[in-house]
Amino acid sequence: MAKLTKKQKEALTKFENTKAYPLTEAVEVVKGITYTSFDASVDLDVRLGVDPRKANQMVRGTVTLPHGTGKTIRVLALVTPDKEDEAMAAGADHVGLDEFIDKIKQGWTDIDVVITMPQVMPKIGPLGKILGPRGLMPNPKTGTVTMEVGKAIKEVKAGKIDFKVDKYGIIHASIGKVSFENEMLIDNAKELLQTILKLKPTAAKGTYMKSIYMSSTMSQGIQIEPKSFTV
Repeated sequence: MAKLTKKQKEALTKFENTKAYPLTEAVEVVKGITYTSFDASVDLDVRLGVDPRKANQMVRGTVTLPHGTGKTIRVLALVTPDKEDEAMAAGADHVGLDEFIDKIKQGWTDIDVVITMPQVMPKIGPLGKILGPRGLMPNPKTGTVTMEVGKAIKEVKAGKIDFKVDKYGIIHASIGKVSFENEMLIDNAKELLQTILKLKPTAAKGTYMKSIYMSSTMSQGIQIEPKSFTV
């Protein structure tokens, strides 16, 4: 078993491992036990009482965080020539079609989001083996396959994220940075958690949100009391 560092030992004295904290307190604790030299991300891990192997219990959606994620989102717009100006005006970092498809086939994935149009999807389909495992494959359900290219780009740049329950029944999502004001992190967390609540499948039985943990990059996870964000 790895030995704890001095800072890790200090962090463990600042919270109770078995306690579920109100959301407002959890934010304070996470910021207080973060010792990275960089501006760490703040993440939520939500364990749901669903069976993601069943299509009628899959939880997937999008949410626009009120204060963004604090990250610079690199957007690739794979569009036809008539949509290029719209994509560039909306702030896409890369705009084009065939040349970028060729780059991706050669292994280029230096992007965070790919936005495209319905009529372009047949060209992008073969890229699934490259884009899929990296979470980059465009999907109409997340608003990344649309004719409203400019609108989609602006939303992503403003803090729109998509989330999906994994095979273990957990949703992982970043809600900001440690440098954010407490209220900003609270607002972002509430927006995400309430969106997940609204997406509860009718087929899901028993407790829906089994546990919620907040952590920063390399910090311990702090358990959140579910009732503290639904009031």
